[in-house]
Amino acid sequence: MTINVAAPRGVGKAGDPDLPQGPLTAALKEADVWIEYNNQWLLYSTPFDEAVAANKDLRYMCLVGMNPDLMIRNIGRVNNIAVGNFLRKVEEITKNAEHVKVTTPAGCDVEFYHQPNRDFYTSDGFVGHGEKKMMAGQISWAPKLDTINGKIVFDGSIVPGPGLLNNPVELTVEKGIITKIDGGIEAKQLEEFLRGFEDERMFKMAHISYGFNPGAKLTGDIVEDERVWGCTEWGIGNVGPQLTSDIPGGIEAPSHTDGICLNSSVWLDGELFLKDGEVVGPTDEIIELARKAKKLEY
Repeated sequence: MTINVAAPRGVGKAGDPDLPQGPLTAALKEADVWIEYNNQWLLYSTPFDEAVAANKDLRYMCLVGMNPDLMIRNIGRVNNIAVGNFLRKVEEITKNAEHVKVTTPAGCDVEFYHQPNRDFYTSDGFVGHGEKKMMAGQISWAPKLDTINGKIVFDGSIVPGPGLLNNPVELTVEKGIITKIDGGIEAKQLEEFLRGFEDERMFKMAHISYGFNPGAKLTGDIVEDERVWGCTEWGIGNVGPQLTSDIPGGIEAPSHTDGICLNSSVWLDGELFLKDGEVVGPTDEIIELARKAKKLEY
């Protein structure tokens, strides 16, 4: 059975009005495997939420915007075993920390605390029954959102929104809420995008992610951008249920966007883990795992 659906005008729940929700949701509830290649993604849409809630065996992988070059560099040439071993160790050391600080050469300087007992979402390239994952090379989590304070400076891309950035976009964040957006034309475009939903939830931070795919480069395709090695990525708006194991159904908002902070430095309880995008600690073991993970297959 082949189902053709016209591309919605928005992503996530912003695309709901354009989707044949009844039949689409019914089909997804019966699917075994769902690999999403859409440019206008169904991730976080109502059909997505209802399908993953009802279909406990569904294996879902988000590969939105995929093309042959991206697939070869980010999947075909990547040693998923080595990347997976590295990612699981990074998840462990990050989860064990209580306080995180992130800076970048572009001016990012933000800190937060973890929400106890909240699961991390690690995409290691392997999707089992009932799992929903992104492309390999990313670890995402929703910290204690009202403890996020400081400056977040996007200098890679923002999607949906301005796309690739020519000028940095600076967010002032207080208690997890964006109170000010500074920068050039891209900053205005981001603010217009967020205000266009006429919903204050679109100014709330949703999650942070590490990017660790050795084949990824900055292209404007968010599925690749947020995996550029050593970046941190921040989500704004809707928080999916996979990031809020303590809040069934997640934290709803009309839509979601992601921004990239390149060459990040990260401190975990005061110990340096990343320095300008490169793994420097806190142990020799994790430095060696990173070295193996970065080696591409030819």
